[in-house]
Amino acid sequence: MSAEVWLPIPPEEIEGLPAGPRYLFWDGGADGDQPFPGDPARCAVYVVPYMKGLSVRVGPLPHLTNVRVVQTLTAGVDDITARLSDIPPGVRLCNARGVHETSTAELALTLTLAALRGIPEFVRAQRQERWAGGFHPSLADKSVLIVGYGSIGAAIEDRLVPFEVARVARVARSGRTVARGPVHPITDVPSLLPHADVVILCTPLTEDTRGLVDADFLARMKDGALLVNVARGAVVDTKALLAELERGRITAALDVTDPEPLPPGHPLWQAPGVLISPHVGGPSSAFLPRAKRLIADQLTRFVNHEPLRNVILTTGPETAGATGR
Repeated sequence: MSAEVWLPIPPEEIEGLPAGPRYLFWDGGADGDQPFPGDPARCAVYVVPYMKGLSVRVGPLPHLTNVRVVQTLTAGVDDITARLSDIPPGVRLCNARGVHETSTAELALTLTLAALRGIPEFVRAQRQERWAGGFHPSLADKSVLIVGYGSIGAAIEDRLVPFEVARVARVARSGRTVARGPVHPITDVPSLLPHADVVILCTPLTEDTRGLVDADFLARMKDGALLVNVARGAVVDTKALLAELERGRITAALDVTDPEPLPPGHPLWQAPGVLISPHVGGPSSAFLPRAKRLIADQLTRFVNHEPLRNVILTTGPETAGATGR
């Protein structure tokens, strides 16, 4: 009996899929009510639908009793790791490293430039047919701090360098040295914040990074600094950020918020000095070709019993639910 693979992209649209598995298309449907494409107990690889509601993404997990690989199409996997008890032991959870770097880095740079150069004000003035000149900061000669220096952080730095920034400081969970220089451990953040004109967040959401940007973090940022968040909304304490925005001491450009989606009437919508985009760092024309290449490569590795890419963790007995799966 062939192993089954559930794909959120029609298999005929993915070049390079290896022979052997039976490929079934399932993305949850437009309303999240699409029936499972087959017997969940026969699914060996589950590729999680992209840009679907949480109930769609995690809904199959308790039913995939023989799954061996869960492959997300997102860089963050916090929605899946929060439900490890629904996944049998021995399952490899893989993220989409290599898929979103280009698109997310582009948006991080876009938000940074738009916020610094006053683009939101120009848009409002255009709607009013008002010629509103003025002086705005440039990204050139600024000191930038990247918090979360993985593949996305490195891609952001690649795009910052041509803009003649004065300095890029890099922070990751642990310190190391890369081709461009030192990467500071997360414990160095308090000493780095006072020197940064722009702070870009691209760290994954974990128990260590949840609420990382709290009142103390924000208080250490220099007056007039810009906070850019392309990570996860919960990395930032929204109440603390609102307090600083209301004071006018810092500005922010946010692709992610907490809560998300940001509901109508939330004070963050009208806070001074904030630019908000609706979590669009990943979904762009750059996504689909890279996602297809990742899927084909991972499944080729799976069929040939080769090491998979981007393995975040392998579930163990301690993560299984009460059923012992």
